[in-house]
Amino acid sequence: MVEELCRELGGKLLQTHTSWVIVLEEVVYKIKKPVNFGFLDYSTLEKRRENCEREVILNRRLCPRVYIGVVPISEVKGRWVIEDDSNVVEWAVKMRRIPEESLLASRLEKTTEREIKEVAKVVAEFHLSSERRGEFGRPEVMKFNTDESFEQTRKYVGITVSREDYEFIRDRTNRFYEVYRDLFYKRIREGRIREGHGDIRLEHVAFLKEGVCIFDCIEFNERFRCGDVLNDMCFLSMELDLFGREDLRRAYEEEYLRITEDPEADLFLPFFKCYRAYVRGKVSSFLLDDPHLPEDEKKKALERARKLFSLARRYAEEMSFT
Repeated sequence: MVEELCRELGGKLLQTHTSWVIVLEEVVYKIKKPVNFGFLDYSTLEKRRENCEREVILNRRLCPRVYIGVVPISEVKGRWVIEDDSNVVEWAVKMRRIPEESLLASRLEKTTEREIKEVAKVVAEFHLSSERRGEFGRPEVMKFNTDESFEQTRKYVGITVSREDYEFIRDRTNRFYEVYRDLFYKRIREGRIREGHGDIRLEHVAFLKEGVCIFDCIEFNERFRCGDVLNDMCFLSMELDLFGREDLRRAYEEEYLRITEDPEADLFLPFFKCYRAYVRGKVSSFLLDDPHLPEDEKKKALERARKLFSLARRYAEEMSFT
């Protein structure tokens, strides 16, 4: 039905492991797949509607002019009709289309340190003004996330991640909790656990006329969106490393830390970047099991996952225990 709707609208269809995205000339429609990964549940129509509404509200914080609203999709005479509420069978988030060339992912080679510092400023000021959510800073909450990732990637050992890297990253991660347990609580007391974005990546940062826009935050699970501000900001650091722009990564981190004045950054950044790289490796691995994804896309996902797990290994080696 989605493919047919896309053809009727004359759009281009993109996919992630959780959504179908129909891209038109002026607008974009994002339809959630009926999937349940445990940490994400879009399995019913009502849950998909709730998450669409939450997505719009949350993303207007950092990208107010892009998110138009939630629209119904009805089935009429055997076909889907967008923005029709006569026989609702699905919901979609309607967005203003962000030009491809404005995305950081598309203009990475020409992006300057001045521009990446502007991104850092937006992220830092967002974090400093966001609601405190200390309950998400406890080490057991973070460990639940990492344990979940290690469990969910067990089936991909030997496919996208080697057994040696899997065990090394898992062991270093668990040791970090043991050694620095008190510092996790110190960061809670200092207000460094906040309502964040959860998915600050290259493809979610745009340079628009009205300024830097950071979109597509995580709406489906609070424990992935709320947490340590360093964990939130460093997703972008990890991706800048992944794509060979360590110069921009340094400038981004330096500007962010200049504004936020974080004394534990050197200690926690490798830990959080390892987590981010590992999660992205996990997500790319999930695509191998997606029945809707063409084989050539699965091959790309396989290669991407392997690179991400290798990067996670590098960050794990950078963790300090002295």
